[in-house]
Amino acid sequence: MSIVDNKNLNPELVKDVDPDLQPTQKRIMGPLSYAASFMGGCVSIGTFSMGAGLIGALTVTQAILAMTIGCLVIAIALAIIGECGHTYGIPFTVQLRSSFGTTGVKIPGVLRGLPAIVWFGFQSWVGAGAINSCMNILFGVSNLPVVYALFTLLQVALAIKGFEGIKWLENISCVFIIAILIYMLYVVNTQFSSEIGDVFSGIKGTWGMPFWAATTSFLGIYSTMIINASDYSRNATDNVKPVKAASIYTVAILPVTLFMGLIGLLVTAATGNSDPVVVFSTTMGSKFLTIVTLLFIAFAQVTTNVLNNIVPPAYVLMESFKMKWTHATVLVGILSACVMPWKLVTDESAAGLNLFTQFYSAFLGPIFAVMAVDYFILRKKKLDINDMYDKQGCFKGINWAAVIAIIFGSLCSLLVMKLSWYVSLIPTGAAYYLLMKMMPSSKSFCKGTIFER
Repeated sequence: MSIVDNKNLNPELVKDVDPDLQPTQKRIMGPLSYAASFMGGCVSIGTFSMGAGLIGALTVTQAILAMTIGCLVIAIALAIIGECGHTYGIPFTVQLRSSFGTTGVKIPGVLRGLPAIVWFGFQSWVGAGAINSCMNILFGVSNLPVVYALFTLLQVALAIKGFEGIKWLENISCVFIIAILIYMLYVVNTQFSSEIGDVFSGIKGTWGMPFWAATTSFLGIYSTMIINASDYSRNATDNVKPVKAASIYTVAILPVTLFMGLIGLLVTAATGNSDPVVVFSTTMGSKFLTIVTLLFIAFAQVTTNVLNNIVPPAYVLMESFKMKWTHATVLVGILSACVMPWKLVTDESAAGLNLFTQFYSAFLGPIFAVMAVDYFILRKKKLDINDMYDKQGCFKGINWAAVIAIIFGSLCSLLVMKLSWYVSLIPTGAAYYLLMKMMPSSKSFCKGTIFER
């Protein structure tokens, strides 16, 4: 399906809608630019922690395969959800209206926004720690709380510029990011080869539950990004079709995840410390290389946070509370400090972050299933753009079929939380399909579906 011309959209329906929530009129990202954006945007410091969490459970080969499977699932899921945004130019908060309703979108919006805010705070604290270490090395000055506050303000300011600014930030960063990651992995292997060999010599690994749980952990880092894929795809040019998009996601996400996951795994195995700032500030053997590496760690948090952890919750705040883009991004920054990220970066938190990722994936998997079934199976990829923006129309209120389906799917996935995202898909999709068919209260939401009545 080609990009839909939205000129038939009734201007009265969007006269009071913030331009950022209206259908995209200007596509600014070609294939290379789009790939660069995801490559820069997926350098999550949380991936270090996910890798660290595999110590003692998997061999290096098994860890690599688990990361690869997780990334391939992410790529396919991003392409599935993002096709709607790419075709119609709408953000995910508008996309959700056909399945959850104009009021009901707040439920998946909050479930998507909260993990993003937590990761924003966590990664900002790590990035600020890297900057603070550089200042200490160069000038003997150290004040982490002040650096953290200024670093958070910088990221919010960059996000305020919107996707045009994000595009250039990510494009410039991607080559630098890959080069430094390769070097960091080289340093780890050369400086800690004997320690790494000693640790992994006694690990037999497994292809059972710990292996598949590891795929969920790496998938879970990006499961937040999956459901708002339309926020990114709506900015991609017409030639970024679903198959090409899935290829772009794979090429962008897989190498970055492998490098960072392996670095986290090997560094923690060798030193017992899962904090990359501490490890690389003491092991590089050169002041210049130490500073470059620490600055990379800080810069990587900017590229990830701006794209993945500020934009989505900001859209949720705009949709739910009619906030302006600037005000919403500032509030996201304030909320990220309220999660007390300094408590999340301790050594004891590595396993906790794994558990946190699996827990919120138990809610995001069901949202993905509802969105996919609604768009591809019930609506056959055909939307009336006027219905999507008419808050007094057929999608007014809450679609309880979607809400009940995600509750049911979440309960199913919590029974096997280590595989939460996977376990939730079929129960949620089946429940949503049947509820849309049978629930009288969902009659208006069936407009344009195979169940229209």
